[in-house]
Amino acid sequence: MLQTHVNELAEGYSQDRVKQARSYLKSIFDEAIEQEFLIKDPSRKVKIPKNLRPKDKTVLSWEQLWLVLANSERRDRLLLMLDLTEALRPSELFALRWRSFDNNNTLELTETIYRRKIRPFGKTPGSLTKIHLSDGLAEALRFWKKECRNADGTEASPDAFIFANADGGFMDVGNYRFRVLKRLAEKLGLPKLNFQILRRTMATQAQKMGPVNDIQAHLRHARPDTTANEYMQELPESVREMVGSVYLMLMKGGEDRTSSEVLLSIATNLSEEHVVSD
Repeated sequence: MLQTHVNELAEGYSQDRVKQARSYLKSIFDEAIEQEFLIKDPSRKVKIPKNLRPKDKTVLSWEQLWLVLANSERRDRLLLMLDLTEALRPSELFALRWRSFDNNNTLELTETIYRRKIRPFGKTPGSLTKIHLSDGLAEALRFWKKECRNADGTEASPDAFIFANADGGFMDVGNYRFRVLKRLAEKLGLPKLNFQILRRTMATQAQKMGPVNDIQAHLRHARPDTTANEYMQELPESVREMVGSVYLMLMKGGEDRTSSEVLLSIATNLSEEHVVSD
């Protein structure tokens, strides 16, 4: 029965989900034996199914990223720029509050969202830390902050979410994926568009902009099999340069523009539109 269950999971779920389910089964029955509820482990012979779905290795090109940004509303464009440049997980991105932003070049990750609840910890021990913002992205956030308002019309409070929903709360990751990313993928003819693909794309494209160690530190991976080095609390200068390179590449859209021109473009875009409600 257990093997049949795992085999059926393999028909509709990813490799990682199936392997995780098998691991959970083994842990459950291992604990049952430890507590002396069982004598033998019924999961000991459960194997990984052979019909596992191939892993999704989709990576977007710069041209596709530029199209995504060009066809996004202002709020979504800034949200995606922040996500791509900083390689944020959606649980971290949607939990950001204005108190996280020092109004200069630093964002401090202090919370995450999981199953529509705020939690004071992240996916890994090193997930919650300070991250560096490029000059252009920091400037864009300052413009966005001026446009954001509380429900009573006053300036956004420190506890307000940077990307709030219509009620002032945090946006739901699943809803955003369906209402924004899926529609963009359909409109632009992309095979798929989600936060995992965006994070994978950032890691792949950034390989030409910095050494692997810097990218691993920037992604804030913790496990040895995910990263070659231990997590770095303080980002080295080379990582900061890489972050700036990624941001400028996203903003350029293939054109050779200076940093001042990029900032001017940001300011123009942010002043042309009003806040787009969720």
